[in-house]
Amino acid sequence: MRTVNTTANHSSRYRAARILTAAVVAAAPLLSVPLTAPSASADPCPDVEVIFARGTGEPPGVGSIGQAFVDALNAQAGGRSVDVYPVDYPAASDFDAGIEFARTFVDGIKDAANHLQTTAAHCPNTRVVLGGYSQGAALAGFVTSAAIPKEVPAQYRPYLPKPLPASVANHVAAVTLFGLPSNQFLTEHGAPPITIGPRYVNKTIQLCAPDDTICNGAPDGQPTIAHILYGSNGSTDQAAAFVVSHLPPAPAPQPAPAAAS
Repeated sequence: MRTVNTTANHSSRYRAARILTAAVVAAAPLLSVPLTAPSASADPCPDVEVIFARGTGEPPGVGSIGQAFVDALNAQAGGRSVDVYPVDYPAASDFDAGIEFARTFVDGIKDAANHLQTTAAHCPNTRVVLGGYSQGAALAGFVTSAAIPKEVPAQYRPYLPKPLPASVANHVAAVTLFGLPSNQFLTEHGAPPITIGPRYVNKTIQLCAPDDTICNGAPDGQPTIAHILYGSNGSTDQAAAFVVSHLPPAPAPQPAPAAAS
């Protein structure tokens, strides 16, 4: 996995125990629901499909960092068509809501996984980019997991969703994670660490600003202004270049038809 350091207030949003432990442990009844793929779209398949989960408190859509990344990718796509799917989840900040918050996070994991599997099944030549920012980066990271974290108590493990099929990884060109909460940060708050699945490691880029204490491994760090600057500090351009380097060559432009004589 390539980890890149790049040079506000999320306040108490990132009490990670409530973000991830609640999602993984408290939501056991919800997690027993199997993944189901929605019906195929009639739209043509794009060259690239971006599945992006926004950060805590951002309005529906891909969020400001997600949009900056999509704009950068479109600018570098070299004629490839790019579609965008915003992960459907509330990006909630009410971490004290217990299982109600856990449902929102787990719903996001399920939605991202569903859309990824649907795209792989119905658009096999489309290259998928899975990404997220902050809470959304944690969500995307868990989507790639190859196993349930060993830190999850045994009584809950049977209820957790199975990892994605190995074949799905072949359709993922890249994974882009902005401000991903560090395992140091998570474990200090009693949350399971995020382990990127081995089939995704070599095509994952984590972008962490040096002063972002959510992702840089600082002990018990409080959010800083650096955590919200990924859309303006060059990270989105860097992530887009990483994605393009993992895509097949762009289709050659077709010559214009000859004018009739």
